[in-house]
Amino acid sequence: MKTVFLTLVFLAGMLFADTNQTVQSKNQTMEQLLSDYKLKLEIIDDTNRNNIWFARHENYNIYKAKQAELESVLEDVKKLKVRVGKNSSAKLNEMERRRDVLESQMEQLSEFQNAPFSGLLKSPEVPLIPSISNPFAIFSGFSYIKKIKQDLEEYNKLSRDLEVLIDNLQEKNEILEYMIELDDNGSFASLQENNKILMKEFNSAYDIVLTSASIYERKINEAVMRASDAIENETKRTFFIFTVIASIIFISFLLKFFSKRFTSASEKSYIVNKVINITNITLIILILLFTYIENMTYLVAVLGFASAGIAIAMKDMFMNILGWTVITFGRSFSVGDRVKVHQDGCSYVGDIVDISWMRMTILEDVTLTTYLENKRAGRVIFIPNNFIFTSLISNYTHETLKTVWDGIYLTISFDSNYKKAMYIIKEITKKYSKGYTEIARKQLNQLRQKYNLKNTNVEPKIFSFIEPHGLTIHVWYMTNSYAALALRSTLSGEIIDAINKEDDIVIAYPTQTLNLRRASDVKYPGEVGEANE
Repeated sequence: MKTVFLTLVFLAGMLFADTNQTVQSKNQTMEQLLSDYKLKLEIIDDTNRNNIWFARHENYNIYKAKQAELESVLEDVKKLKVRVGKNSSAKLNEMERRRDVLESQMEQLSEFQNAPFSGLLKSPEVPLIPSISNPFAIFSGFSYIKKIKQDLEEYNKLSRDLEVLIDNLQEKNEILEYMIELDDNGSFASLQENNKILMKEFNSAYDIVLTSASIYERKINEAVMRASDAIENETKRTFFIFTVIASIIFISFLLKFFSKRFTSASEKSYIVNKVINITNITLIILILLFTYIENMTYLVAVLGFASAGIAIAMKDMFMNILGWTVITFGRSFSVGDRVKVHQDGCSYVGDIVDISWMRMTILEDVTLTTYLENKRAGRVIFIPNNFIFTSLISNYTHETLKTVWDGIYLTISFDSNYKKAMYIIKEITKKYSKGYTEIARKQLNQLRQKYNLKNTNVEPKIFSFIEPHGLTIHVWYMTNSYAALALRSTLSGEIIDAINKEDDIVIAYPTQTLNLRRASDVKYPGEVGEANE
């Protein structure tokens, strides 16, 4: 019996030891689970703190806490102002400083005064679609589409962040339920209650965000479609205008090509090219104006009101354009013509190398004017087109006429055989100017079709005049308008050589006779009388 009793006691002891060990192991497992759950809660809370929705809600709670604290401080300040004493005065100053700090903090958090999500729930305003009425506006249209899509993506990101926050809160709620089952000490239940309140607030906000996001996305899609249609229409219009302008330029190249082939005179080809260029520019400007200026009547009205002031301020420019019109269509001057311009006491002779809207460009050549007056040549002279109304401009090569009268003179003594001299000079002149004489005759006959010409005699003309130092013989002849000095130089040399061969012809020039005597040979009147005596 004793043995049986001891055995029962031993077994009871063993059973009690196992029970204590099991309870201890169970407690350790619960503590480990609670520790793991707390770690998960900390991770979730850290993640939530980086969420903009949670951060704004925390700011809202901080504002409310600061507001409650401020009300308490204001009440204390009110009570302290009633009391009188050193301690109460120091306390009052401290409360007033605390009041100022709280008011400053609340001012910084003023956007959270009414609601925590006021700035997030409302979708952004869709900006107006830019006016896409020219090719450059196409790029602004693409920028507009890119921007509103980015705005939509940012708003969708806000909704996704809110959704992630709600999932985190849901996970936190489940963890708290497990923790309550493991250790229901009341603290976890309060945490769960606060978490459920947050979930309810965020779920309400999520319903509003989903509705706003849906409406906002439809607005964005509509704006994208409208902007895309405007871009497409402007692209088609730009392509059409580009095609028209390219066609005009291509046609102008063809016209220039045929003008070079079928226009013999270089100046005519130049004028044709000028007209083609001006026509092209005018057409292109008109196309662009009527295409891209929506209200042409407004433009016409503005130009009408401004025309008076523009006419006064830009008088010279308009006169130049008017002069260009007269020059171009009146055919008074052409590119390549040799002209002489007299202005402010100076004369310039050269060839027209360009006629623009504002001026004529003249390249100065070596001429008789250069030799007699300027003493230099080769300058580029710019003559405003309005000079044709106010100044004298001579044209040496107008229309078909490419020759000009030139003359030289020679003075012989009074006792010379002037008839022989005139004959020699005239024959030499005929010989060397014969080719130009025939050319001038043909040119004048052609010019008769436009002008009423009475005298078309182009043979060399010779005249003789009595001068103080002798008889001056003048001979006039036709010469090339562009090379008058060359023939003048040739004739001068040939005439001098021929005259010097004749014994009865003496070239006269200003002379002075000096009688030289010795002083002793000079007899004064008084001296002569004395000698006679």
